[in-house]
Amino acid sequence: MSNRPEEHCDLLVIGSGAGGLSAAVVAAWHGLKVVVVEKEPVFGGTTAWSGGWMWVPRNPLAREAGIEEDGEAVRTYLRHELGNHYDEARIEAFLAAAPEMVSFFRANTAVQFIDGNKIPDMHGNAPGAGLGGRSVCAAPFDGRALGPLVAKLRPPLPEISLLGMGIASGADFAHFLNATRSWTSFRHVARRIGRHALDLVRHGRGMQLVNGNALVARLLKSASDLGVDLHAKAPARRLLSHDGAVIGAVVDRDGQEHRIIARAGVVLACGGFPHDYERLKELVPRNPTGRAHWSAAPRSNTGDGLRLGESVGALVDGGLAAPCAWAPVSLVPRRDGSFGHFPHLVERAKPGLIAVTVDGRRFVNEADSYYDYVEALLKAIPAGAEPVSWLICDHRFQRRYGLGFAKPAPLPLAPYLASSYLRRGKTLAELARICGIDPDRLVETVARYNAAAAQGRDPQFHRGETPYNRAGGDASVRPNPSVAPIEHGPFYAVKIVPGSLGTFAGLKTDAQANVLDTQGRPIAGLFAVGADMASVMGGTYPAGGINLGPAMTFGYLVGRNAAHHPHSSATGHPP
Repeated sequence: MSNRPEEHCDLLVIGSGAGGLSAAVVAAWHGLKVVVVEKEPVFGGTTAWSGGWMWVPRNPLAREAGIEEDGEAVRTYLRHELGNHYDEARIEAFLAAAPEMVSFFRANTAVQFIDGNKIPDMHGNAPGAGLGGRSVCAAPFDGRALGPLVAKLRPPLPEISLLGMGIASGADFAHFLNATRSWTSFRHVARRIGRHALDLVRHGRGMQLVNGNALVARLLKSASDLGVDLHAKAPARRLLSHDGAVIGAVVDRDGQEHRIIARAGVVLACGGFPHDYERLKELVPRNPTGRAHWSAAPRSNTGDGLRLGESVGALVDGGLAAPCAWAPVSLVPRRDGSFGHFPHLVERAKPGLIAVTVDGRRFVNEADSYYDYVEALLKAIPAGAEPVSWLICDHRFQRRYGLGFAKPAPLPLAPYLASSYLRRGKTLAELARICGIDPDRLVETVARYNAAAAQGRDPQFHRGETPYNRAGGDASVRPNPSVAPIEHGPFYAVKIVPGSLGTFAGLKTDAQANVLDTQGRPIAGLFAVGADMASVMGGTYPAGGINLGPAMTFGYLVGRNAAHHPHSSATGHPP
């Protein structure tokens, strides 16, 4: 007999991102006793740093807006995008359950949504691509409604927030860009910053929660309301098994090991392996040390869930189209000597910017998706060479839109220049020499780009010719919202390295998120969601939100299915 403290529950969730909390909330609503353990002192995982968007085709918000879509169009798009990685059983489960998931949370919890009815899929020229109506995001949330629990909510990523204040995509972000050009925008921004300053004084953090921070906050509020036991600083050490079934885990709490027995099973939701250097070395190309990959995910996401699964016979699927959710990243110097990782998701589609390699040549349609950017970069750089690129713009662009972590006007440029994060040259040739780019080729490249850009064209890479490109551009710039010349010095550059928003290679699962063993059989009592589950998109990136949409959906399925476990204490209704 073990002398370790022991407790019993129905469902044990290891990790606290969207997938894990989704499973916890749904199971608790059905009357199960649920425990969530998180190894960090804060809840939220990568989700809390994300944009919070979820890809949910045929969702109820779209239907309420009159967007009725044939499900076969969605399948056509996914078959085209996923190719040989199209897993029909899991795709069908996702497409059927995703709209149900949204309806469930809207009707029964604090999780509410705003629509993304104008957000197109990333590859608009592909058959079946959607022009909108396939996305939802968490509605903004007042963090004060969480009470004391807000102190355990992971704050927004410093590199993409303003003094700790999250900025929502869409109208909110547009107001910040236009604050010096519009009295309406100025008033909006002034109110936001004023409220944020008060929140910092009163609460020590921002309370106007948006994006992924709002999603986690709403899930935490729902979990708390339903009686879920939430434990931070409680890493799972190992799984417990009996007769081939997972029955719980050993968890470290307050320096002491606790046995948690879970009648309906254990959910792995630990955020994948973006900072597990050994697995990165194994799975990520051009990364012989494991440390040449820069992820914007939390440093604590070190592959715990994958190792726990493997310890009981699970298999990590390393055969996806890509092991990671690629994103171009710049390294931001911090005062303590470390570097933050800024994901370049927004400004690349704005008019008046190009990306070049050190030979001074463009290699990609910069307005295409972050995933496509890194794919193109890895193909453009010869084997053995460092896969880096540079974003190049002029003074007008930088002051209008910003460049990476270097914020637009009226914020000063001096700190970014002093740290060498932002490079500046009076001429393109001078900028090139500072950055180590071929100066003659860069001047030639910009001249070639400018000649067509003056007419709003990009014959080399067709920038601005897809709905996704145009949606990310500046609608006030015509005829092409994604194209403008680069001509007003001084000129600026930021160095870009391959990175990710998280990982795709995860544990193999079936259509109900049951973890599979090496023979393809379900391991009784073990589930995986979020980045611990091998991407249902097969390692491709067809649309924004293809991480959180499936995470929330398969979490919903796990929570619902757990309620039907013969040994659970489900009551069939909320407690």
